[in-house]
Amino acid sequence: MSTVITGASGHLARRVVELLLDEHGIAPNDLILVTRSPDRLSDVAGRGAQVRRGDFDDPEGLPAAFAGGERMLLISAVEIGERIRQHTAAVEAAKAAGIRYIAYTSFVNTDVDDNPAAIAPEHRATEEAIHAAGMTSTFLRNSIYAELQTADAATALTAGRLVTNAGEGRTAYVSRDDCAAVAAAVLADPSAHQNATYEVTGPDALDARELAALYAEIGGKPVELLPVDDATFTQGLVEHAGMPQPLAETYATFGAAIRAGLLDVRTGVVERLAGHPPRSLREVLEQETAALAA
Repeated sequence: MSTVITGASGHLARRVVELLLDEHGIAPNDLILVTRSPDRLSDVAGRGAQVRRGDFDDPEGLPAAFAGGERMLLISAVEIGERIRQHTAAVEAAKAAGIRYIAYTSFVNTDVDDNPAAIAPEHRATEEAIHAAGMTSTFLRNSIYAELQTADAATALTAGRLVTNAGEGRTAYVSRDDCAAVAAAVLADPSAHQNATYEVTGPDALDARELAALYAEIGGKPVELLPVDDATFTQGLVEHAGMPQPLAETYATFGAAIRAGLLDVRTGVVERLAGHPPRSLREVLEQETAALAA
């Protein structure tokens, strides 16, 4: 049974592919890897996987890119503000290509009304589009990647302070590798996960004070906690990080969602589906100790 994987040259997708081939025994020619950069997948093409060019911004070309697939891992695109259009085009093309099942990388608690995270409406709309297309599905609602905290930790260690608008809210950061392991397990046996929704989280939910202490311990430098409101947090990103105002406002919405308790979610999904305990944020950051201390 052929499986289409979108965004196939990205970090998450490449790990999913490795796991499908090396741990789940999926034949390479049963993988259809769709990407805007086919040259970046020459290694897996050499193993026999089908590599095709596909772009969510070129919806007319997507049915051909998906042709022959029976199931799909739809990995969410990266352009916040464009994803409803892009994902809807991908779902419609998948249906046109005869795909009957979609696993989709969504976001934790995305269906909660008034979730302030800017990406929540995009993920919710995509889930609704998949339902409307009449396909069976599995929604993989991933928490914030632990790997993304490496840059946050580096910034905090350089400045000697962690500036946050997350209040006392907690987040169960999840390793990207664990998300990949869950996705691979689902794709290897979709019949066991039809129409399921999984909140994919790490083992520990940390607040900002615990984050600052963890950064200081791993980086070997003191980190002061500086709580701020949304407007101050946004302005700091504009003035000190050179971030465009709209993007800074988007980043601030994650802190608002954390304050609201919407990322304080811990589940046993990783261990149950991937067969191993989820990695903690500490474990992920400890791999980057040299970079953080530099």
